[in-house]
Amino acid sequence: MLFFPLSFLAQSADEQLALQAFNNKEYEKAIVYYEKLYDQNSFQFYNNYFKCLLYTKDFKRAEKIAKKQLKNNSTNLSVYIDLADVYLNDGSDKKKADEQYQKAIKEVGADQNQLYNLAQAFTNNKQYDYAIQVYLKGRKIYAGSYPFYYEIADVYLLKGETRNMINEYLDALDFRESEMYMVQTRLGNSLGYDDEKGGFNNPILKAELLKRIQNNPDKTVYSEFLVWIQLQQKDYEGAFIQSKALDKRKKENGFRMMDLGKACMAENVYDVAQKCYQYVIDNNKDYYYDNAFVESANVLYEKITKSVNYTKQDLNDLEGKLQSTIKKFDNGSLTFPVIKKLAHLQAYYLDKDSAAIDLLNKTISFPGIDKLTQAELKLELGDIMILTGDIWEASLLYSQVDKAYHHEPIGQEAKYRVAKVYYYSGDFKLSKAQFDVLKGATSKLISNDAMDMSLVISDAIGVDTNDVPLAWFSSAELLIRQNKFKQAISRMDSIMLMFPDHTLADDILMKKAQIAMKTGKFQEAADFYQKVVTDYGSEIFGDDAQFNIGEIYEKYINDVEKAKTAYQDLMVNYPSSVFTTEARKRFRKLRGDVY
Repeated sequence: MLFFPLSFLAQSADEQLALQAFNNKEYEKAIVYYEKLYDQNSFQFYNNYFKCLLYTKDFKRAEKIAKKQLKNNSTNLSVYIDLADVYLNDGSDKKKADEQYQKAIKEVGADQNQLYNLAQAFTNNKQYDYAIQVYLKGRKIYAGSYPFYYEIADVYLLKGETRNMINEYLDALDFRESEMYMVQTRLGNSLGYDDEKGGFNNPILKAELLKRIQNNPDKTVYSEFLVWIQLQQKDYEGAFIQSKALDKRKKENGFRMMDLGKACMAENVYDVAQKCYQYVIDNNKDYYYDNAFVESANVLYEKITKSVNYTKQDLNDLEGKLQSTIKKFDNGSLTFPVIKKLAHLQAYYLDKDSAAIDLLNKTISFPGIDKLTQAELKLELGDIMILTGDIWEASLLYSQVDKAYHHEPIGQEAKYRVAKVYYYSGDFKLSKAQFDVLKGATSKLISNDAMDMSLVISDAIGVDTNDVPLAWFSSAELLIRQNKFKQAISRMDSIMLMFPDHTLADDILMKKAQIAMKTGKFQEAADFYQKVVTDYGSEIFGDDAQFNIGEIYEKYINDVEKAKTAYQDLMVNYPSSVFTTEARKRFRKLRGDVY
């Protein structure tokens, strides 16, 4: 009992000193300790002792303890690799090392841990071809249950053999289609997929997939994988072609095309979305036909109203399309969103305020209409009332929605619009109180907007409590809502004439830029935003204006160099802006980066 702790402590001290010397690459010193430790426990201290002998080129002793280790533990096949290392370093024929590798592979059996350990030992030794041989033998041993596709793919990745790696992953997909998510994830990691850079842009992957699709037309999993890749790359036209073929082959009755149409709508790819819905209309009368017909109308609405060069005929054609859609489905619940769009189109684009108001009033009173839908239509009707100048009728409609959905997002939206009515009317004390309450809204968008409005009121009135400039500005905002742009600009100019140093100066420039955008004067809008950046760059609208400059040059003026400069300036001058990530993505795209 007295001697045991002393011997144990001695061994522990030797072990620590040995490890310290080993880590410091003092191998001669470490051997002194490991030699003694190895005699006491050959299994525990073999690896470090062997490495010390190898690093100090004591090949004879290294060979001796490796053979002893094999004799004492024949299941540890990685020792064959140690022997091969001796023969590769002591000047022996390389054939002698290869013989050890082959012996190890020959000895491996139906022991998965042994197989993994050996393959990993080959991999660690950069003997990749032998590692693959081990896994291939495992594939034969475990035929039909576990083919080691992922492990072999990992080795090919280390070898830099991308095509072989990709084919291993695709073979895993062929082996079991339920491996789709795993294959997507592993390929993403291997090929460096990145959402910002648009990864998976790998020609080998596409080529191998297309080859398999051609050779195995009935194996639809390859086409599904290709569609997934095309969506990551935003190749919606290619995704449409593949999805259409899948829909026909698998007799899916259009559900895949509906999903693709929705994805295209989310990315504003209206032409492909329209193709998706038209395909369903033409080919699936019994399933998604109604939804596709309505969505087709929605696509046309979004495409035209978000365009900057629509014609009067475009608007008339859109009105006809929406009206025919509503008539086709007899004012059913499916068409309520279409009715809302039609009213908006008539009021804001076609100067048919009365028709829009009549349509919404009739729909709001429709028997059995869903209460939430009714509330949404009331908000739209309130907005149109503001357009016509009846702001208090608008306030009444908003208040009804606020009362019915007081603690829900739509109720908070209604309360925000009520606060805006008070703001338009010049009751800044009451409107600010409402905005302050809405700072805690569950909707981040409403909360942020309320915070901005509260700040505008506080800054504009200031310490002298003169609310005349803000009263003029709020009335100008109302005129903008009513599309009376000349009058709005005149009123804002009056503010700058009478109060040239007022804090509303940057707000006025932002509003003028928005008016210029609405009227198609894109260069003028860019100039207004540039003045915000130049004169008020450190204020609240600095990063907004800088981003908008880039967007105008990119999407409306088509000046790539100026767009790149604007996005680059935002990244440099506003690194913490919420727009920085998007600006970086757009800058790289304009620069022509290929990933």
